[in-house]
Amino acid sequence: MKENYLIRLLIMDVDGTLTDGKIYMGASGEAVKAFHAKDGYGIVHLLPKLGITPVIITGRKSEILLRRCEELGITHVYQGVEEKTEMLKRVAEALGTDLVHTAYIGDDLNDFEAMKLCGMKACPSDAAAGIREISDFICTMPGGMGAVREFIDYLEILQTGL
Repeated sequence: MKENYLIRLLIMDVDGTLTDGKIYMGASGEAVKAFHAKDGYGIVHLLPKLGITPVIITGRKSEILLRRCEELGITHVYQGVEEKTEMLKRVAEALGTDLVHTAYIGDDLNDFEAMKLCGMKACPSDAAAGIREISDFICTMPGGMGAVREFIDYLEILQTGL
């Protein structure tokens, strides 16, 4: 792969991408989310080998997400972001990465404008139609079921030729 196509940042949405989008609420108001172990393995073990920094940009706020990111070593976590495009630009600039070297995986229309700016766009199989239309890679797996790992595997093939 040509050097100018190498991906250096992976921007990930959470609900509907790293999770199945379901939010379970207990009687006391506590929320529960499920994350797929294969996504976690790809983030922890494969992204570093590829020189890709994982970044979370999500519209919701969740203590559960913070704990999961801590487990996975994701240090760039931006929650409660209504305007993902501006946050994407700020993060890429702060990390010294041009958007052409940025991949984004998201599932719904709040990801649309930010995704359009990135060099590589992907979505889970159950993403909104508009997101599927602009994606370079549509995972066979739905959100929360290993779609992020599937995209990481695809990025590995692109970057290493394996």
